[in-house]
Amino acid sequence: MKLILLMAQTVDGKIARDSDHFPDWTASADKRFFAARTREAGVVIMGSRTFDTLGQPLPGRKNVILTRNAERVSRPPDLVFTDDPPAQLLARLASEGHAEAILAGGARINSLFAAEHLIDEIIVTISPRLFGSGLSLFDTSLDLSLQLLEVRRLDADLVLLNYRVIR
Repeated sequence: MKLILLMAQTVDGKIARDSDHFPDWTASADKRFFAARTREAGVVIMGSRTFDTLGQPLPGRKNVILTRNAERVSRPPDLVFTDDPPAQLLARLASEGHAEAILAGGARINSLFAAEHLIDEIIVTISPRLFGSGLSLFDTSLDLSLQLLEVRRLDADLVLLNYRVIR
């Protein structure tokens, strides 16, 4: 199963000001790209804080929410809460017939998958914003080597960078 980390970030590398920051700061071209790419994959994986910030499942795709809260209730087939370890979760999704999933944060969840070397590609959209401080793509120290696959302008001020993770 192919796992793609897909995140918007500011020019100074921040994905949010803090863990409760609603992602309304990204351009409409970024939102359109995210919606299309996650629908194409069919599965989006995120942490419970990211999900709570959004407030509802993203329509038209399976939403898998990593949480340690056993009281959260899934509403299959579009909303699944799980405490499965990352590798086990991806294996389960593959056994369900999914060939690809999008990892959509936050920083802690991104780090869990990166630490186990499960991320195949990283797509970031660089928004013309500066936060100065805030959350980064990862919340832990990593050493990943990347190969640039694509640079694309999504609109006048928004750039998409697509990297393959080198193993």
